[in-house]
Amino acid sequence: MCTAAVYKTMDHYFGRTLDHDRSYGEEITIIPRNYVIHYKYEGIINNHFAIIGMACVMDNYPLYYDAVNEAGLAMAGLNFTDNAVYNNADNNKYNIAPFEFIPWILCQCSSIAEAKELITRTNIIDISFNNLAQARLHWIIAAHGEAITIETTQSGICIYDNKIGILTNNPTFEMHLFNLNNYMSLSPYEPQNSFCNGLSLNAYSHGMGALGLPGDFSSQSRFIRAAFVKANSVCGDTEEESVNQFFHILGSVEQPKGCNRPEDANYEITLYTSCCNTDKGIYYYTTYDNHQISCINMHKENLNTASLIKYPLITRENIMSQN
Repeated sequence: MCTAAVYKTMDHYFGRTLDHDRSYGEEITIIPRNYVIHYKYEGIINNHFAIIGMACVMDNYPLYYDAVNEAGLAMAGLNFTDNAVYNNADNNKYNIAPFEFIPWILCQCSSIAEAKELITRTNIIDISFNNLAQARLHWIIAAHGEAITIETTQSGICIYDNKIGILTNNPTFEMHLFNLNNYMSLSPYEPQNSFCNGLSLNAYSHGMGALGLPGDFSSQSRFIRAAFVKANSVCGDTEEESVNQFFHILGSVEQPKGCNRPEDANYEITLYTSCCNTDKGIYYYTTYDNHQISCINMHKENLNTASLIKYPLITRENIMSQN
């Protein structure tokens, strides 16, 4: 289970939480412009946009969870287990495996319009990476304040304009949007008595305008909560304020140890939270055991090389003593 968000102040920010019961050794990974990307059906690309993001690297191939390219286009894949339907190969389209989809789009596209056009000519095929369990995903793509959601279901591949700038997991994006209707009365302001005439009712606590905002960890509740927090967020335009506020927005859906147990022996936690300044190519992150924000600027690297650039996550908490 995960949550992704798009946020705009002076710059454009994009990020996500990764909620899972185990880590797969993910690292901040940069694909430089001349790294050779091999696709199962579509040959190779060896001259493309550089990309920075979070990936599990296997056999020198980055399996990206989320990433942004040097043109400012960002993308993340989130679990969509009950609804994702992948296809057989289609000779009339580009055939791309789910694990190839993020580099396929980010290596070639610099805008939402370009991504939409390429996606209409792309077929997501049911091929896993080296016999690993197939990830059933849907995706959010964002740039410069715009966002779209991509879902491939039994109805085919669908592209939705995502004006709310939030994505979680099941059910479908259309159902998440419809569910927002149930919460139209929520407000950051103090509530007014509309219960009935002649009955004196008063707010006895701050924050009661948001009474009814769901607090559980289900994907529908996280969608509503993240959408409400983001929509009512107040932030300045500096980099520090913007990054800090973005982490607070996604902090509203973090999962602590032991509170969400899909199986008796396991529990999901928020393994990491990311925040990318897509305009500047800076990738910020925190981990479950390290709340200090760390960052990597892709433009401080030589992006004209042909080898992956990897940074292991800093996972140890740094507690500052003041005495």
